[in-house]
Amino acid sequence: MLSKDLLQDLLERTQENKNKAEGFTHLPLEILNWKSSPDSWSILECLEHLNRYGDFYIPEIEKRITTSQQRPAETFKSGWLGDYFAKTMLPREKLNKMKTFKSMDPVGSKLNMDTLKKFLSQQQAILNLLDKSKEVDLTKTKTGISISKWIKLRLGDTFRVVIYHNQRHMAQAERVLQEAGRLSAV
Repeated sequence: MLSKDLLQDLLERTQENKNKAEGFTHLPLEILNWKSSPDSWSILECLEHLNRYGDFYIPEIEKRITTSQQRPAETFKSGWLGDYFAKTMLPREKLNKMKTFKSMDPVGSKLNMDTLKKFLSQQQAILNLLDKSKEVDLTKTKTGISISKWIKLRLGDTFRVVIYHNQRHMAQAERVLQEAGRLSAV
């Protein structure tokens, strides 16, 4: 795949995530914190979950881009593990449920508009990093991952995992909003 095509796709996905989150800024806190059941997530819990991953990945990606000696390459080749992780993150009609790590589970957190502001700030940071990444090789530049210090992914795959994961939970947040809307209409 051409590196520029991958970056353009990821840029568009991130901008879409940001636009959807901006739509949430007009909602009252009671809707943002509403959940259909005690073990489900609210809109803000979906965003807090993503913020926690962003707290790891944004500095990690920035550090790797800044220190990379790898000049840009025209093409990106996904690694088998990175491709697998990325594909499992893509939103689907019927999502395969995944258990999250306790440290990344936002249930029970006291959340307010700061959670949403932080998510929007992180999306802008990702847009900036996508732009900076045009200066490095997306295949040869490697990043650490949140679940293991021994596994490294190609930068292009790391971006895919993070951005697809964001899309997945933005779709979840939109479903929560639809459910909340149905209840208030009754």
